[in-house]
Amino acid sequence: MASRLFSLAKSFLNPKFPNPRSFSTSFLITKTPKKHKPKRPKPDSPRTRSVTPDSNKIPHFESLLARDAKYRFLTKTKEFLSKQPEQILRLDDAGKLYRELGFPRGRKVTKFISRYPLLFTSYRHSDNKIWLGFTDFMDQLLLEERSIMEAMEEDRVTRIRKLLMMSKNKRIPLSKIYHKRLIFGIPEDFRDKMGKYPDYFRLVVEDDGKQILELVNWDPSLAVSALEKEFLVNEDKVKKAFKFPVKYGKDLGLEENDVKKLNLLNTLPLVSPYSDGWKLDSWSLEAEKYRVGIIHEFLSLTLEKRALIHHIVEFKEEFSLTRQTYEMLKRQPWTFYLAGTEMNWAVFLKDGYDENGNLIDKDPLLVINEKLYKFAQMQEEEEEEGEISGFREKLRGD
Repeated sequence: MASRLFSLAKSFLNPKFPNPRSFSTSFLITKTPKKHKPKRPKPDSPRTRSVTPDSNKIPHFESLLARDAKYRFLTKTKEFLSKQPEQILRLDDAGKLYRELGFPRGRKVTKFISRYPLLFTSYRHSDNKIWLGFTDFMDQLLLEERSIMEAMEEDRVTRIRKLLMMSKNKRIPLSKIYHKRLIFGIPEDFRDKMGKYPDYFRLVVEDDGKQILELVNWDPSLAVSALEKEFLVNEDKVKKAFKFPVKYGKDLGLEENDVKKLNLLNTLPLVSPYSDGWKLDSWSLEAEKYRVGIIHEFLSLTLEKRALIHHIVEFKEEFSLTRQTYEMLKRQPWTFYLAGTEMNWAVFLKDGYDENGNLIDKDPLLVINEKLYKFAQMQEEEEEEGEISGFREKLRGD
């Protein structure tokens, strides 16, 4: 009797709350937004081990690589789909093209398509098959991109000419330029346009069928590197950008200031990337200066003043690079920043960015990419808001 009276009294004192034993917590079981889930520690391996210690990392460079990974499906699917007949692809086929479209093997492509309803759409064709294509909004962005490409044709031609002028034999396989064209802003159909410039390029087909693009005429006005131009404007800045310490005997007894002066004498001038530096002894200091200059100029020709290591290694033979490229770049932290993992790292040209990590000279084509990222991010934020709103509604209902 006493326990029953106590239970009744408790219910009167707490009229808004049911008996704790009958209180349901099922409404609390909900899907946590991915953004707020704790990250599991990754196993230590070259695939996950960073090339730069955490204490030396520059956040805005690291964030650019993170953004690339996050929108990998978006950028690769846009590129692949835009090359297809009528810019459409059967969904069954899309599910098998995980490398080409940039999604993990074993995952459903529909999951990634659904993330970007403003950009991609799927529909059932008269053949009763579901096809993947672009939305009208995406079609407008592609038209804008094509217009920019046409307006920038002369600039892209100049970039290709400078690449050929830097190369060892003034010739590069056409396939290499095509595979890495995006980092230079070179259009998909550039191979068809080479015939418009007979004074600049010559296409040679070798016995094995390989197509080689050769330089026809040397232009002295183009044989000036970005670093050389900067040297004329700000000599002190360029002097501080590189360090090639000289090896000398301890018995010289040099003071600190004398050591600095000696090192400075061997820092500048750099060997021009448009010279015959490839003829130098590959282990000499001058040869290292030449290769550093080659990579600096290579990055200055890219749209974003950065490149993944495999983009650079692709031209290893043409630019006389060695297996010590990674160690060589690490010795120049004032000019280059290495980001990513030991298995897949990127190199940034630091003087191409301001202190906030923004490109100093932004190519018009990059504006299109920024629009894509912006709309993709807006959709993700809307989805997240929808998840939170749904969670709140469920709380109210329970």
